[in-house]
Amino acid sequence: RMEGFGYYTLPMGTEYRGSLWDGMFHGQGELRRPTGGAYRALWDRGLPTQGKYTFTDGLEYEQEKWLYCDGYDRRFYTEICSGFKPPGIAQFTNLDPPKIIPKGCYDCGDGFYNPKTRIVVDYKRKFLRNADDDEHEWILRTCRKAWDLMDEQEPKP
Repeated sequence: RMEGFGYYTLPMGTEYRGSLWDGMFHGQGELRRPTGGAYRALWDRGLPTQGKYTFTDGLEYEQEKWLYCDGYDRRFYTEICSGFKPPGIAQFTNLDPPKIIPKGCYDCGDGFYNPKTRIVVDYKRKFLRNADDDEHEWILRTCRKAWDLMDEQEPKP
């Protein structure tokens, strides 16, 4: 079995980099998602004992005292760091400018979703997953659609 320091890529592209013991994550290690973001943890026989998830944009998840998108403060992380845009110019995603959504698709946060094929691809158009019924309904109900966006946001007079 694998022991020492190593790299291991899981079937969906997530990569583990860190210490291994008897074929398990053990010691300091990091899981890196293919779309960005990483979970750094201290592992004990395959289970994390303490760790922290960092999103692609640098936002660190805090299990205690998590204040981001808590219902009272709905700002994106880039707005927290850099401030709001001028009045009349909306920011639709944490990425600014947002990704251009392909015709007939939705932006589901980690990529684009095509409701006809029920496939989610990352922003570079690489396959991520097939959406089940629950995810399909959630995306249709809540995510940005290509046909709802205007080409250019103009400030109101």
